[in-house]
Amino acid sequence: MRSLVLLIASLFFFCAEAQAAPKLLWETKGLAQPESVVVDPATGAIYVSNIVGAVMQKDGNGFIAKLSGEGKIVTRQWVKGLDAPTGLALYDRTLYVADIDQLIAINAASGEIVKRYPAKGATFLNDVAVDAEGTVYVSDTPTNTIWRLKDGSFEPWLANDKLNGPNGLLVQGDALIVASLGKIPSVGQKQELAGLSVVSLKDQSVAPLGNGKPIGNLDGLALLQPGVFLVTDWAAGALYRVDSKGKAELLIDLNQGSADLAYLPDKKVALIPMMLDNSLVAYRLE
Repeated sequence: MRSLVLLIASLFFFCAEAQAAPKLLWETKGLAQPESVVVDPATGAIYVSNIVGAVMQKDGNGFIAKLSGEGKIVTRQWVKGLDAPTGLALYDRTLYVADIDQLIAINAASGEIVKRYPAKGATFLNDVAVDAEGTVYVSDTPTNTIWRLKDGSFEPWLANDKLNGPNGLLVQGDALIVASLGKIPSVGQKQELAGLSVVSLKDQSVAPLGNGKPIGNLDGLALLQPGVFLVTDWAAGALYRVDSKGKAELLIDLNQGSADLAYLPDKKVALIPMMLDNSLVAYRLE
């Protein structure tokens, strides 16, 4: 009987631990409309894009901040003179930054801008993703377009209204996973929720992920584990876990403005820019 009681107690303790709520580890304040975050696996440094002003205004006020792995600000304006930098992606020591109508390549070691790729006709380049071969994909949210940088050429790759305001991007095998913004409630615009889509990298076909049920006004997208994703809802302020069937589970209730996150699987830590709070938060997901 004593063994049975201990077994039941152990199972209860295990289940309680497995369902433990995400824990806030730290918060870095003093940023300026942070939109996206990426971690450098070579150095552990954290890079954060800061819009500083109107989202689509070419004012030269935007910058990239460099933080330590513990969230301490190392250089607040590590790269400055940008306009409204949003999505970030790091590949082969190059940091790619979406900045309204251009993709900017930055040397991750020095912080020097090495190349600017203009996107003529783009309205608001938003998120950036890179595949294993170094091909770069960038979402242009208002025009339902995905741009692609390949072999030095940066051009529209896919324009499809099924994308419904493409925002967060993630390459998974032969597919591009897209988190859609839908429509944020504003003057003269009714709110429209959106979900996740799967774009074939071979034939550019677009299909909903799983049941295709709308989740929210989605922003950031990261892989939690194979077939399971983390997404942020900018308008509602939330972090969701979404499985391959499209089922969404609320993990964290956040303030409005939760933007383009990063996830560190080895530490089980999600880094989330809180755009309207001017901060970056780190949560451990148990």
